[in-house]
Amino acid sequence: MDPHALLLFLGVDVLLVCTPGPDWLYIAARGLGQGRRAALTAVTGVCAGYAVHTLLSAAGLAAALRAVPALLPALRLAGAGYLVLLAAGMLLALRRDGGGARALAAAGPQPARTVLRQSLLTALLNPKGLLLYLSLVPQFVTPDGALPVGGQVAALGAVNVLCCAAVYSAVALATARLGGRFGATPVAARRLSAVSAVLLLAVAGVTATA
Repeated sequence: MDPHALLLFLGVDVLLVCTPGPDWLYIAARGLGQGRRAALTAVTGVCAGYAVHTLLSAAGLAAALRAVPALLPALRLAGAGYLVLLAAGMLLALRRDGGGARALAAAGPQPARTVLRQSLLTALLNPKGLLLYLSLVPQFVTPDGALPVGGQVAALGAVNVLCCAAVYSAVALATARLGGRFGATPVAARRLSAVSAVLLLAVAGVTATA
């Protein structure tokens, strides 16, 4: 595809990815409440979700969603509901046994497979990713380019995934370091877990009203 269009898309995409939003809040919640490994696993899951968006869009899903606008609001509400369930689970875990040791353990780090699955679903149900392919990507696709349209969408989507991986990894490491510094005591750890749950609820609110 046109290198000039690719570089222009890269510049716009970097600005978008560097703007704090639902993905930032979600990864920050993982970093603050569950540490570096969970945060980086969340980054992997989110990027995998956007890679799936790329493949589906290259196959024509973006055009299908544009033809049936009602699908996007439904997906947005489903994503918000899923995040509310995650946050509610964290808050209930903290409340059980009066916030004792078992509750704290339940609110601690989750298995990597669980974090990866939850993060993948969060990205798949995030309308921001779909809107990127519905509104931004088509502006950089040239029908008469050397690559077919599907190939151009895949290339632009790959650029977006790489940008997300770089920026979100930095967010994950920074918030995990903060969580490790301020979560050394059981009381502080419980407070960070509560903050993480509130951040997830904030993500749900932003997603539902996007």
